[in-house]
Amino acid sequence: MSSFALRARTTTVDGLDVFYREAGDRGNPTLVLLHGFPSSSHMYRGLMAELADSYHLIAPDHIGFGASAAPAVEDFDYSFERLTAITLGLLDQLGIDRFALYVQDYGAPIGLRIASRHPERITAIVTQSGNAYLEGFTPFWDVLFAHAKDRTTHEAAVRELLTAEATRWQYTHGVPADRLDRVGPETWTLDQAGLDRPGNKEIQLQLFWDYQFNLDGYPAFQEYFRTHRPPLLAAWGRGDEIFGPAGAEAFARDLPDAEIHLLDAGHFALETHGEEIAALVRDFLGRHVK
Repeated sequence: MSSFALRARTTTVDGLDVFYREAGDRGNPTLVLLHGFPSSSHMYRGLMAELADSYHLIAPDHIGFGASAAPAVEDFDYSFERLTAITLGLLDQLGIDRFALYVQDYGAPIGLRIASRHPERITAIVTQSGNAYLEGFTPFWDVLFAHAKDRTTHEAAVRELLTAEATRWQYTHGVPADRLDRVGPETWTLDQAGLDRPGNKEIQLQLFWDYQFNLDGYPAFQEYFRTHRPPLLAAWGRGDEIFGPAGAEAFARDLPDAEIHLLDAGHFALETHGEEIAALVRDFLGRHVK
């Protein structure tokens, strides 16, 4: 399928505009793709085009990101619980009852909340730097967890993560020199445009603060893995300095059959290793999702 066949749509969930990209035939199995910080469904454009011949794909923009609504931080509860509720509301509105999940970064605590609370709806999980274990955290997180405990003292340091330099670094760190030319400047430019909207940095600071509560959910996520044994594929950048490869390997503790692939990539591995990841996902879903 051509990337020209991706559809850009907007609907209303709980009174808020939610933008999502859709591709493929609704009669095929559904894969829901949940993006991370500071990105949007744009990160999945290539993968959706690649898989749309065999799957129905839905990739929403979280509230505060991409083309979805971004109400002021005073007007919306920017928490991962609330983002989960909006995502579920979208899927229910679209009549999507059973689906596989592809999660990256922020998409993981949203998607794994859904999976652990509604295991009967989940057919399989793909995680790309989508963490569920303490082992995945790197020194990158030290300032964020310090900020979670004392926002005033550490806010200036955390705001550095919202700069154009930091956004570009997210795309380029850990990438082999011979693959850097695969990372187009529109990636970090588009993300930074979202961050630079009036009030958006305050939104991101609130979500940075709220992230600490995702860790409280890890025991439930891990119990879900042990109890329901969802098929799981980890396609993870070995050079990711945000969620390290130990986070991928940790899934095997609760899911001995997890398929774990460490790629010579960074945090946004789809940009540089899209063909490899698409092949892994196609093979994995072909065996586990009918």
